[in-house]
Amino acid sequence: MYRSDFLQSLAARGHIHQLTDAEALDAAAAAPGLAAYVGYDCTAPSLHVGNLATIMLLRRLQQHGGRPIVLLGGGTTRIGDPSGKDSQRQLLGDATIAANKASIRTAFERFLRFGDGPGDAIMVDNADWLDGLALIPFLRDYGRHLSVNRMLAQDSVRLRLEREQPLSFLEFNYMVLQAYDFVELARRHGCRLQMGGSDQWGNIVQGIELGRRVGCPDLLGLTTPLITTADGAKMGKTARGAVWLNRDQLPDWDYWQFWRNTDDRDVGRFLRLFTDLPEDEIRRLERLEGAEINAAKVALANAATAMCRGEEAARQAEATARATFAEGAAGDALPEARVHFPVGVVDALTAAGLAASRGEARRKLAEGAVRFDGDVVTDPDARLAGPGRLSLGRKRHARLVAA
Repeated sequence: MYRSDFLQSLAARGHIHQLTDAEALDAAAAAPGLAAYVGYDCTAPSLHVGNLATIMLLRRLQQHGGRPIVLLGGGTTRIGDPSGKDSQRQLLGDATIAANKASIRTAFERFLRFGDGPGDAIMVDNADWLDGLALIPFLRDYGRHLSVNRMLAQDSVRLRLEREQPLSFLEFNYMVLQAYDFVELARRHGCRLQMGGSDQWGNIVQGIELGRRVGCPDLLGLTTPLITTADGAKMGKTARGAVWLNRDQLPDWDYWQFWRNTDDRDVGRFLRLFTDLPEDEIRRLERLEGAEINAAKVALANAATAMCRGEEAARQAEATARATFAEGAAGDALPEARVHFPVGVVDALTAAGLAASRGEARRKLAEGAVRFDGDVVTDPDARLAGPGRLSLGRKRHARLVAA
């Protein structure tokens, strides 16, 4: 279907949702050095598993001779992307944005090779050009090329208006600035391709149209599908919240466990999307049935964790899982909670993050879901005398250690 290795790889692994001009993109990707970018706003100290689909697009691009551009939204974060929201995002201060940006940078170093070579990734910040814009010259030079009719038709705007939810003028300008980002990257770095999630299609097309009108006529767009699990849930969302990429926001054990707990029906798809395992190995793993499918889940957890957190983190997490589940011990990679002994079991559950509140902790105790060093605990007034493994259900564990 495609001539270029890049698009062949994306298609085979399930990364492609929409293309603006498949033939032109295929030709551009067949030549060496195609530059493409994905933008990430700095709304939190870490990206999460939901961002992995687009990070993997950049990784695949580099694997096939292209040049990835990571665009951090130091400027656009001050506005907030209205896509998928019913209300305006909380506005962040400059210090918070700067701290988030610094923290987010570290995650990409695991997935991409940065440097000064022709195939090395680069990281840029749109504050470098957005912060210095003068309103009247910008409106004169670029605003006249942007169609309000088309902007109103975009899902991020249309759905808000249909639900009669307010959309501020500030948010309305987000898509204008994203379109301008594409033009700036084309001029500064020879970037021809913008990639993103399926919710960014309208913004990508807007940037391509603006480029055509202001002297950058050969811009292209590609989106990846919205990744959902087999039961229809949005990828990366759990009952405990987002699955963060940065270790500071989520321990290695919890990251490994997220992948290890993948639904049987999703294993093959996630191996293709989120690992570099070859196709023949993936086919072998996804053919496993019954209890053997757990070996495929461990392979997924190891590969995904090694890519994001490093080989040693994956090794320790697997060893901890083996010790915890097979041998009844408390492995080194389990999250630690430091408490003062003796400690009430309710306080221990909340301190370890196994329960979100004291009320939830009491409910789990009443259900018989809590164990300490393998023994069931049901009394909410019970006190734990010393260090050990605290468990909630079969899959959530923490080590209690002395503070």
